[in-house]
Amino acid sequence: METLQVLGGRLKELRKERGLIQRELADVLKITDVHYRRIEAGKVNIPTLTLCTLADYFGVTTEYLLGRSDQR
Repeated sequence: METLQVLGGRLKELRKERGLIQRELADVLKITDVHYRRIEAGKVNIPTLTLCTLADYFGVTTEYLLGRSDQR
């Protein structure tokens, strides 16, 4: 599976575990909900700082988000 698709899938899973809607996570990242939906769909690449922000927010590693590790 492509890295962007893995990232999107893992973000969706983590978001749902927290009971958040896409709009709420878009607000955390200060992006539009349309752009966030594209991230979850694996359609856009994200900056390194955004990746780090997401990892910190969910308490997981960037390696996990990128699918390079299964350990959160």
